[in-house]
Amino acid sequence: METALTRLTGVRYPIVQTGMGWVAGPRLVCAAADAGALGILASATMTPDELRAAVREVRSRTRAPFGVNLRADAGDARDRVRIIVEEGVRVASFALAPSRELIAELKDAGVVVVPSVGARRHAEKVADWGADAVIVQGGEGGGHTGEVATTVLLPQVVDAVGIPVVAAGGFFDGRGLVAALAYGAAGIAMGTRFLLTSDSTVPQAVKARYLAATVRDVTVTTAVDGLPHRMLRTELVASMEGAGRTRALARAVRRAAGFRRLSGLTWAQMIRDGMALRHGRDLTWSQTLLAANTPMLLRAAMVEGRADLGVMASGQVAGVIEDLPSCAELVEGVMREADETLRTLLGPGPL
Repeated sequence: METALTRLTGVRYPIVQTGMGWVAGPRLVCAAADAGALGILASATMTPDELRAAVREVRSRTRAPFGVNLRADAGDARDRVRIIVEEGVRVASFALAPSRELIAELKDAGVVVVPSVGARRHAEKVADWGADAVIVQGGEGGGHTGEVATTVLLPQVVDAVGIPVVAAGGFFDGRGLVAALAYGAAGIAMGTRFLLTSDSTVPQAVKARYLAATVRDVTVTTAVDGLPHRMLRTELVASMEGAGRTRALARAVRRAAGFRRLSGLTWAQMIRDGMALRHGRDLTWSQTLLAANTPMLLRAAMVEGRADLGVMASGQVAGVIEDLPSCAELVEGVMREADETLRTLLGPGPL
């Protein structure tokens, strides 16, 4: 299936595996890329040296195009951009809108720039700054998310920008791909659906929690870092929502210390990154610290398998996913169902 997305990135199918921290490592990215999707390596939880090593590992294991996801507001964003350019990565995606200067630097090096946004005005801004495409995530999506549903946000953005638009938030099958194309999108991006594959390195016990979840078990909370964050509702999330400010601050400091050791960041760098995440919001200091070390909460679940000590970012689609296919089986199934859906819609005769 050829679309503006496949032509832009060189992938076989208009499907993107999103860059999920602690989840989208070389194994998952290679499996997604070999299946014909655009695999995106998550770099926010890596040091620059780890990022370079991960890029080289992916390249050694697949000849398919892939990308790297960056935090535009990270203090070392320019260093990471330089690594992407030096290593010849095909696509750079961003969790937040990058600056005009970062976009220009990447484009000058021949890198395809695809920011992720959650509002029409942000899509218009990055399009004006030269982004090659944009991923638009509706409120159904996992992790930090907005309030507008994909079915409302997607057509707004498609009508507002002249670059390819990739739909994210609520997609998991071929019917969704056809629906996104009907809205004018050039493809779909999926996170939770790729997390729940046999190629994902997420521990089986955590995957089981996802598979057992109903749609009502996926909630949006601001208790983790002060920002709307869609995740599975667990005992930890409930306790964080009920914790007082002093207890929340103490927890934040302990987790921040752990993340500092893992990441190699200084306290000053972590606080600067946390401040950047505030984006003008009125966050408390404990929320600012949590914003800087939320990766530790995700790591506890996604790497260590501690669903009791970590948080599990999740799209609403977790409530309807019941299996763990390989990436190859997933992509093949999505494309087969999309083809069948199109044939059913078009029928044998003329429109």
